[in-house]
Amino acid sequence: MFEVYAFATPNSIKVPIALEELGLPYRLHGVNVRRGEQKAPGFVALNPNAKVPVLVDPAAAGGGLVLTESAAILVYLAETTGRLLPATGEGRARVFEQLFFHASGLGPAFGQAGFFQRQASEPQPLAIARFSAEARRTLAVLDGVLAERRFVAGDAFTVADIAHFGWLWRREFAGVNLEDTPHVARWYEAVAARHSVQRAVERVNALVPQA
Repeated sequence: MFEVYAFATPNSIKVPIALEELGLPYRLHGVNVRRGEQKAPGFVALNPNAKVPVLVDPAAAGGGLVLTESAAILVYLAETTGRLLPATGEGRARVFEQLFFHASGLGPAFGQAGFFQRQASEPQPLAIARFSAEARRTLAVLDGVLAERRFVAGDAFTVADIAHFGWLWRREFAGVNLEDTPHVARWYEAVAARHSVQRAVERVNALVPQA
């Protein structure tokens, strides 16, 4: 059984979605980043970068595998099962194109926009303007992609869709909406309606203390 260390964050949700989609058993361990639990020595021993998510595969060759970085985890699960990622050709390249676009563009823009709007100790108008504009710009790029495709890498649902879904699921943090990106809105509703996604969201949301 896989062990997943996560919280209700844009990057964490990706791993349970993939595992639910693949029908793989996993145990979910909450790491409350709001309380700084990701900085505890026990967790840092798993991930020196002190971030969620982390995947542990006890059955991997060599005595088990501890893997960090959500995109790397998604690729590992896809390649282990032979699903959610084409084996060769343009289809595979398109998935990696979107994974890298998310990791270098959309994800950081959304994260920084949210940080400077909500968490910075002092107002930073220039940073807010810069990253909010970049969040809207990268979302518009994705909208253009989805104007031509059912899913972000083509006709099939892949790990690239799972990667993008994380930050779109938490878009309010970045102050972003889908009003001007109808193709993203159509795609988002289709992905959110998948049973695997709904199960993962329910499990991850349950990690958040209610009191």
